[in-house]
Amino acid sequence: MTVHLAAVLLYCLLLGTALATPRAFVREGKVTYTGVYQSSVEAFLGIAYGQDSGGENRFKPPKPYVPARGATITAHAAGPACPQATGATGLPLYLSNITHISEDCLHLNITRPNGTKATDRLPVMVYIHGGGFSSSSKDELTTQPSGLILQSIANGHPVMVVGINYRLAAFGFAVSDALINEGSANAGLKDQRLALEWVRDNIGYFGGDPIKVTIFGQSSGGLAVGMQIMAYGASKAAPFQQAICESQALEPGITGNFTKLAMQRLVDAVGCNITSLQSNDTVACLRKLSMEQLLTAQTNTYQGGAADNLGDIWLPAVDGDFLPDAPTTLITQGRFANVTAMIGWCEDDTTPFTDATIETANDTAAFVSAYAPGLTEPNLKTLLSLYPIQEFTADPKGNLSAQFYRSARILRDILMVCQPIHYGQAIAKAGNDLFYYEQNQTIATEVLDSLGSPGLGVVHTSEFAYVFGNLSHYDADGFPYHPNASDFALSDRESRSWSTFASLGFPSLVGHDTLKGWTPSFARPNETDIFVIGGPHEGLSAEDGPRSERAVEAQKLRERCGFINSPDVIKQWNY
Repeated sequence: MTVHLAAVLLYCLLLGTALATPRAFVREGKVTYTGVYQSSVEAFLGIAYGQDSGGENRFKPPKPYVPARGATITAHAAGPACPQATGATGLPLYLSNITHISEDCLHLNITRPNGTKATDRLPVMVYIHGGGFSSSSKDELTTQPSGLILQSIANGHPVMVVGINYRLAAFGFAVSDALINEGSANAGLKDQRLALEWVRDNIGYFGGDPIKVTIFGQSSGGLAVGMQIMAYGASKAAPFQQAICESQALEPGITGNFTKLAMQRLVDAVGCNITSLQSNDTVACLRKLSMEQLLTAQTNTYQGGAADNLGDIWLPAVDGDFLPDAPTTLITQGRFANVTAMIGWCEDDTTPFTDATIETANDTAAFVSAYAPGLTEPNLKTLLSLYPIQEFTADPKGNLSAQFYRSARILRDILMVCQPIHYGQAIAKAGNDLFYYEQNQTIATEVLDSLGSPGLGVVHTSEFAYVFGNLSHYDADGFPYHPNASDFALSDRESRSWSTFASLGFPSLVGHDTLKGWTPSFARPNETDIFVIGGPHEGLSAEDGPRSERAVEAQKLRERCGFINSPDVIKQWNY
């Protein structure tokens, strides 16, 4: 929400500054950017970092956008989202209503504290949005950065935040032999990389420090962060120094067939299967379609059940370029950037994606088997045995069975916990500080109850309200909104821990209102520590043993992730 002029004037007078349009001056080319005051911070909106990706540029690696010499660029409007279904993106995951889409969408927003000067060299946080690589944008309401920035100022370590758009679904993750041969696979990830390189080369003019950049993302955005860390097998220097992966860092299926099958359905639907899916003719045909034709076919051929990777069907591809090998191979070989990292998940991350009709042991087995088709029968049996039904309790209020919660926990551990733990272990082994966390508090419960989905717990995206300091953004559309004192207090602590990490490389700061006592996860021999954020057991806990909180120890992460991440089983996850 844009601040009224009188409020901006008062704010600037209190700072002892004159009211003026936020500006940034780029010396090379003498380009001037003008921004706006927005929610008590300065924002430069809709800055083009890449050229229009439509027409002959469709699927191809992004081309840098270079402003005309001497140009004055008015960065006052967010601009379009990348092609996707329009309309509301859905609660409680997201709150935005996508209304304007275009293939000319490779834009970014820069948000900074009021009064920032080019000489300030503030730490930079670059947010990569989630949405299953199929939806959302840099302008998603729940991840707007003003609250995070204001909290960082109050903490004494101000940061600036960049949000980026990138191509989605078929527009950003189309794959075929022809596309790989011309270097056009993983276009969406290459968009992100170009944006990060733009930040490296230009953020200093806006008051940021190009050698103190933290990338962070959630869900598919967390997966994108994981991919950026291993991009090009670390043969090219990463344009960032730190990373935060929220509720994903890797994903099963990257080396599987989900995206290939989605491509086949797409080209069949539009009549572009001229000689074969893999041919140059097929790619040429797809490039001749209008945006609306391609988007309609993509929407009409979408499949989202458990057997379709729960809808994550547009995935990164091993292309011999951006991903030179399978992620597991790159991890094993240490071919990733050396970064300080935070990696975490939510207590009940995957309940919204678990079939609510699951009631029996056979239902659970069928759900897990459909989600992980590469898992052998003996390994499926062993996996299920690690989650005895006695450890799960039904919720009559939500009409959810104990088997539902059992299935959700298995899915959570496969997708959100154990694979990120595996990645984090490698990052730490390479000599970097690594911080694990588990989100254990949410304000989404009332909203879910009002939507007829009670009993889901601390769901996917639960950290948003606290990390971005945006509790008030959930007071929308008539949904119940009753945060309590602990929610407001956690918003202070959690948001300031994220910006402290960006500023200093660790999330806890003595004498400041951050999460307390969060030290690196591998600081003690033969022990893995996890910081529980919020809830009744907040604090650092070992995964098991005498220093473990009972709520953490009961998750049996050493045993369960030990199996899920074992060499034989890892191959069957297809990543």
